[in-house]
Amino acid sequence: MEPIVPFEPVLVKEISVGREYIAQIKWDGVRILTYFDGKGVRLFNRKKNERTAHYPELTAVDAYSGADSFVLDGEVIALSKEGKPSFHQVMKRDGLRSPVKIERRKYEIPIFYMVFDLLYLNGKWLFSTPFFRREELLHRTIRGNRTVHLVESFPSPARLKQVVEEQGLEGIVVKEKNSLYLPGGKDRRWQKWKKSQILTATIGGMVEKGGEVRSLLLGLPEEGGLSYIGHVGTGSLNEKERRKMLELLLPLLTQENPFGKGGGVPKTFSWLIPIINVKVRFLEWTEKGTLRQPVLEEILGEGEG
Repeated sequence: MEPIVPFEPVLVKEISVGREYIAQIKWDGVRILTYFDGKGVRLFNRKKNERTAHYPELTAVDAYSGADSFVLDGEVIALSKEGKPSFHQVMKRDGLRSPVKIERRKYEIPIFYMVFDLLYLNGKWLFSTPFFRREELLHRTIRGNRTVHLVESFPSPARLKQVVEEQGLEGIVVKEKNSLYLPGGKDRRWQKWKKSQILTATIGGMVEKGGEVRSLLLGLPEEGGLSYIGHVGTGSLNEKERRKMLELLLPLLTQENPFGKGGGVPKTFSWLIPIINVKVRFLEWTEKGTLRQPVLEEILGEGEG
């Protein structure tokens, strides 16, 4: 059974409403398709990279299904200390390669598989089956347990959007009840609306030009140094604020890279002792674990946040 590229929702500012639509919570995690051919299980992400070894909890299919074969579509998530889905947490599992570390993290960072679609059942692809029917089959095929959960559908997208905003969740996905599943497709039959998120991050580097701070290198504290999550411009600050920030950061210049072994850290920044925190608003996490469309909201100062 060859892996497919999953169907993707279109990002929208205003969601569609009406009887022909349902809404689901958009879970902040890693898109994972589970393939069971009756003999063995394989897991793949949206780019068709295998993740079977990363999430061994999902390979014991007898624990959640009695079907002869199936393909599931869903999101693997992990929770923060506050009990909310955290992309940063799940990436601590998804980025591992060592079997020893994977086994240890399985207990340190438990994952949950939020299943929202059934694409193949008992030898037959369901691409020509409408969503509402696939969902019925999904609920008959999969038994939820401690790790595997069936994503609930709600009749009112507007009401669910309100709840998501109140609870501080990532967003919602709106789907046409009659929508067919198109591998590799992306259109308005599925729509996603995302609430911008707020994060406290630590400054690990800066770019200075003309006596002002122009950009900040950000990370989250981890064992062995900061975990790189991207950089943010200072365009949201006025000239006076950018100069004041430079005065704050200049005494923190260092030759030592404050970031851990993670890749993707730009080399054009001046390193800083990582003690100043900032509040950043962003749209979502990228698959590389960096912030998408970050905007600097507030300088919190040393140890604040």
